[in-house]
Formats: sequence, C-alpha cells, structure tokens
Amino acid sequence: MRVVIQRVLSASVSASDDRYAAIGHGLLVLLGIASEDGDKDIGWMIRKIVALRIFNDSSGKMNLSIQETGGEVMVVSQFTLYADTSRGNRPGFSGSAGFFQARPLYDCFVRQLEQKLEKTVKTGWYGADMQVSLVNDGPVTLIIDSPQSL
Repeated sequence: MRVVIQRVLSASVSASDDRYAAIGHGLLVLLGIASEDGDKDIGWMIRKIVALRIFNDSSGKMNLSIQETGGEVMVVSQFTLYADTSRGNRPGFSGSAGFFQARPLYDCFVRQLEQKLEKTVKTGWYGADMQVSLVNDGPVTLIIDSPQSL
C-alpha cells in the first residue's frame, strides 16, 4: 500500500457528473493499493497516518498529529501511484490491484480511518475520472509505503 499525504489548507475533488467534496485544514491522502495488499496493510497505514506529527505546535515545530489538531481528512484513490516507468514511455500498471480487488480494500480503509479519527472522512469516487485541487500547507508532502513484511 502506498500513500501520498499532503498537509493542506484546503482540498477539493470533483467528478464530471457534478459530484463535489471539500475539506479545510487537514490531510489529503492519495491512496494506491497493490495487488498483494490486505487488511494488515490497511491497519498499519491508518495507524501511521493518524499518528504522524506533521502539524505545527505553538512553537512552530511539526509536533502534532491530525488527531491532536482536529483537522479534516480526504482520501482519493489513485492506482497510478504504482506506475512502472522503468521501460518505455508509457507507464505500466500491473503492480496496482485491479478494480474489483482494490475497491473493497479502499472502502475498508476509509471506514477504519473514520473509526480511528471518530469523524467523517471525505472521499473521491472510486474509479471515477476526478479533478483534485489543493492548497498545500508548508509545503508538506510525504510518500509512505507499507512494509513488505506484513
């Protein structure tokens, strides 16, 4: 499992059929699911995201987590995080889990994140062609892979 986490002042996602979701200060999580990912990866990644100390405290140090700040979270599926660009100029996506394998894992990830944060998590629309906008705060952007040994 791979995520790109961006600390944001705001973020929004829309789809062509006028669906729209937005958050204020918090985290935008772009979620990629690999074919070998499972429940252990979800649990590990959620614990990591919730505990990350990437928000500033009163001294201006990155020392607070999303739980401590009460910020909002948006999760957007992004299978392209597993693009293989090692050969040629067209990315290959064989490392990404297929639609029917990844969809339940994505849904489970969002539900477990909501339970851990005890609040609603905004989302994009799985499998849709989406437009994501954000104002990166910092900028702070992290790439996190779940351990291979889970």
